[in-house]
Amino acid sequence: MLVVVGVHAGKFAAERATPRIRSAARRLGITHPVVNDRQFRVWRSYGVQAWPTIAIVSPDGYLVTVRAGEFAIEEIAGIISRLADVHRATGDLDTSPRDFGIDPLGAGSEPPAGSALRFPGRILAQDDRLYISDTGNHRVLALRLLDGSACADQEPRAVIESVWGSGDEGFGDGRGEHARFGEPQGLATQAGVLYVADRTNHAIRAIRLADGAVTTPAGTGELAARRIVPGPGSGTSLRSPWGLALWRDRLAITMAGSHQLWTLTLDGRDMLEPLAGSGAEDITDGRAERALLAQPTGLATDEERLFFTDSESSAVRVVGGDSAPRVDTLVGTGLFDYGDRDGTGDEALLQHAEDLAWMDGRLYVTDTYNDKLKVLDPLSRLCRALPGGAGSGEALSGPAGVSASRGCLWVADTDAHRIVAVDPSTGAVRVLAIQ
Repeated sequence: MLVVVGVHAGKFAAERATPRIRSAARRLGITHPVVNDRQFRVWRSYGVQAWPTIAIVSPDGYLVTVRAGEFAIEEIAGIISRLADVHRATGDLDTSPRDFGIDPLGAGSEPPAGSALRFPGRILAQDDRLYISDTGNHRVLALRLLDGSACADQEPRAVIESVWGSGDEGFGDGRGEHARFGEPQGLATQAGVLYVADRTNHAIRAIRLADGAVTTPAGTGELAARRIVPGPGSGTSLRSPWGLALWRDRLAITMAGSHQLWTLTLDGRDMLEPLAGSGAEDITDGRAERALLAQPTGLATDEERLFFTDSESSAVRVVGGDSAPRVDTLVGTGLFDYGDRDGTGDEALLQHAEDLAWMDGRLYVTDTYNDKLKVLDPLSRLCRALPGGAGSGEALSGPAGVSASRGCLWVADTDAHRIVAVDPSTGAVRVLAIQ
């Protein structure tokens, strides 16, 4: 019998807190036991060097193999199968079922009864419409606001107008709730089409808003083996697409799994082309194709430059230039340099920032593991927490997505299973009531 035990050795300080690990396990659908290896004792005993790593241990306690990196489970299925055959023949394979019981600390990270959302990851605000990646429910929603400005005194309200996705994880085109998604994330619209970064399906999906038809202009539903090959989007495998933005008549994509930025043409050809990142993981500026990125996730644009969050380096970076695009860093200094500190340029510290929005000459950043919203001036590089609740670290819980519209910030407050409106001038947080 195969017994799976997860060992979580958190890189970031926030990742070592058991409640956050429990919330992440719920969000990812993990039901096997997970060890909080906060002092890296198990990590060191197995000689682990990188995240993720899989170790296979035989029934008699011997370490069979250690494998690092992202790969398809089929690559080690043969090892497990042969190991089981050997120990079945010797009679020392225990096939009795294992019941690890229910989490003794309960399901506190699950959404409350009646909640419309489960771990929402991204949001796109456009006038009186909100598009939401209801990530934990594997679907995408369109909401219509029922009030005026959400930054006014009254609590904002909205009604669900459209649902795309059956609610079950899968990969399939169709109309409305007949389509299937896998942990959808980034959103962008152009010419009546809502584009979705379908993360675990490693695909870009397109929703035709007029009739709700869902198609797949890029991706195959499978993880690209090593490197993504430029060319037609259909038939090309991707690696964990996360953020989307319309930029220079193309769809810009943060490919977190390959540490790169890509673009997809929207002229009917659906051609994929690399934009930035060599594919190696680090934080190094320079010519776009040679720069090193570290799990880019969020995107925003001022129509000229393309800003992005580099989550593993807790950085905010920018792509600029026409004839010879280059990458420059606004905040962030290294893969293991993180914290919670206001300041200018290299003085400022974030902790696993995930998304950002452009409004009135400034960037608003979800400082996810610090449970805060930060505001960044790209000219002076001054980065500071918003005042009030949004910048306190207490009013938000793992905020991941942010979008700006009509002078208001809309935030996917992921671990709290809700959408909130934030006044950028006061930092006041108001919960969106969804009917």
